[in-house]
Amino acid sequence: MSKRHLGIFTAAVLAAASLTACGSGDDSAAAPKTLTYWASNQGPSLEADKTILQPELDKFEKQTGIKVNLEVVPWSDLLNRLLAAAASGKGPDVVNIGNTWSASLQATGALVEFDDATLQTIGGKDRIVPAALAAAGAPGKPPAAVPLYSMAYSLYYNKKSFADAGITAPPTTWEQLAEYGKKLSTGGKWGLAVEGANPSENAHHAFTFSQQYGGEWFDSAGKPTFDTPQNVSAIKRYIDFMAVDKITNPSNAEYAQNQSVSDFANGKAAMLLWQSAGSNLKTQNMPADAYGVAPVPFLASPPAGGKKVNSMVAGINMAVFKHTKNKDGALNFVKFMTSDEEQTILNKTYGSLPAVKTAASDPAFSAPEQKSIQETLVTTAAPLPQVPDESTFETLVGTAMKELFADAASGKPVTEESVKAKLTDAQQKMR
Repeated sequence: MSKRHLGIFTAAVLAAASLTACGSGDDSAAAPKTLTYWASNQGPSLEADKTILQPELDKFEKQTGIKVNLEVVPWSDLLNRLLAAAASGKGPDVVNIGNTWSASLQATGALVEFDDATLQTIGGKDRIVPAALAAAGAPGKPPAAVPLYSMAYSLYYNKKSFADAGITAPPTTWEQLAEYGKKLSTGGKWGLAVEGANPSENAHHAFTFSQQYGGEWFDSAGKPTFDTPQNVSAIKRYIDFMAVDKITNPSNAEYAQNQSVSDFANGKAAMLLWQSAGSNLKTQNMPADAYGVAPVPFLASPPAGGKKVNSMVAGINMAVFKHTKNKDGALNFVKFMTSDEEQTILNKTYGSLPAVKTAASDPAFSAPEQKSIQETLVTTAAPLPQVPDESTFETLVGTAMKELFADAASGKPVTEESVKAKLTDAQQKMR
């Protein structure tokens, strides 16, 4: 581990000290037939995820005799907790990680690498969708995780709200989205809901907008290039939905727990940019015929170098910590979760796509939402940089955007200069 990474992880330990008292490694030592699993929040709430996952964990226990202690961790806490567990050698046995963090967490040396022999123990490399496996670790190294759910961003829109406003089709450009959003922001309702206080969510949009503006967050040597004119324009365009266009409720600057999905489901916002939102909306009693799913928009007139990218290659991976006292059991659990049966059950429930080829043909994945996701993944999605500092980029740039949203919510002007200053500060912290 480099001194820079050590500093990051030490900071993470301090930031997450109050969150890492679970001591699950000790549980494994005391009870070898026990695993602790940190699952990321995929449903409308932490409790909903527990309800979805517990029957599958009970099934695994019945098959193997291994009890899995589940904790669903909110996205706002997950990365810091993973970094703290990596630095301390204490924590869960098996975890969910955002696929964009794979290379960063791999660089800690704390994760079990899935070389060909290890992949064979969970069913073999050939079962896994290649694009999903490519986002599971640093290039040229064995994956540090195994794909679990595959996703991409889509634009969700309320059909009735659009019809009431005389809008006949979803926007295909950001300019149209802002225009439509103004028509839809009336009567206490808003055009677009966002998660302004969620650094990871912010960073995903930072990547997509940057690609469309012809920017990059790292150069070919892996060094940060945060405060370029392209990135400044990209971030300002996204923040301006609240700051200038006024189509996003200022209260969204505090959203970090999927509240934007709830606002959309409850008719408080007419549009939402999200990954596989359908199952979440269903649990909140929004019927599938009440909303449409469309590709994320592009710039009407992209600058030179602008790319036709409207989503990162999104997904959730499963990883095993080397500190586990039950490696065989942990790998067996990964095998179970990536089996055809579980891939179909869980991805159908969450509205995502299977990460294994053999489950992809199930009719459950032929609905309009899944077809839209698949089309984006095949044609217009790009992977976030698989560099060791990627997770730090998400934290620093995502937090800078959180602060900019807070400025916008309080009425403070968000200018190119203020955006650049935030990005420059974030870049300096990378060093």
